[in-house]
Amino acid sequence: MPLPRRALLALPALLVGRAAPAQPAWPERPIRWVVNFPPGGAADTLSRILAEQVGTGLGQPIVVENRPGAGGMVGAEILAKARGDAHLVMMSSAASHGIGPVLYPSVPYDPVADFTHVALVGTFPSVLVVNPGVPAQSLGEFLALARGRPGGLAFGTGGNGTMNHLTGVLLARAAGVELTHVPYRGSAPALADAMGGQIPAVMESLPIALPHLRAGRLRALATSEPGRDAALPEVPSFAEAGFPAVQSTNWFGFSTTAGLPPAVAARWQAAIEAALADARVRERFAGIGVIPGRMGPAEYTALVSGEQARWRRVIEEAGVKPD
Repeated sequence: MPLPRRALLALPALLVGRAAPAQPAWPERPIRWVVNFPPGGAADTLSRILAEQVGTGLGQPIVVENRPGAGGMVGAEILAKARGDAHLVMMSSAASHGIGPVLYPSVPYDPVADFTHVALVGTFPSVLVVNPGVPAQSLGEFLALARGRPGGLAFGTGGNGTMNHLTGVLLARAAGVELTHVPYRGSAPALADAMGGQIPAVMESLPIALPHLRAGRLRALATSEPGRDAALPEVPSFAEAGFPAVQSTNWFGFSTTAGLPPAVAARWQAAIEAALADARVRERFAGIGVIPGRMGPAEYTALVSGEQARWRRVIEEAGVKPD
């Protein structure tokens, strides 16, 4: 018996429906979150705060993996080579996406084209800290101490090519003093040596230095944003202390691989925005001096591009070289 006309008209649609493969649910497996700096630093701290919240929201565990090296470029290269992997993410930063690409002569990725930049996560200043035994109660006294010593003074950071490193370079140039940079393999050993008296000073990210400042193990002399920071209201900025050229803001953002389906990229954006709006996350950020970001994909991608131009001038004028 011939099929009714209505069934014949519906047959092509049924066939198309059977031929089209079902789209897999996302995320369908655990997410790998690469931290391109050692444990204990700002990238690690912020990643772990966000990963906990985002994983809950997406219904999948997030495995945080530290892959440090070359100013954050080792970890960033992992994502750059995994185009289209929607289960691989990282905390991009000024070091890996703004400074490193212009400091190092050979960079294994394009900091814009090889990533999907989703959102700015947070910002905070650098802070110059000294061992309490250093006879300098202010930035002016610290610089006078540097001028009075042959070879100046040393300052440590968590690595070459970081924002903290270049902030120290800006200070040395603006003040006309010799400050010798000592790069460590992460923030923790640099701060340990400062507290132990092996090095007089460290230029460090505020969230990492803050617990030691509150405990009296270190003393803050100045911060790198134009005004005083709410977490350290008693500490002047470099600009306030007479060095307006010494200004920098550490920034961290959330990025994933290039080549993602638009729907997946949109879900990542929604997940990060929801996490940053969560009261518990904002409270934890405030407790360590981090201001949550308010940039989506387009604005954050523009920030990444603009920072390269800014730091290229500083690096070339100061003659900064990679390790």
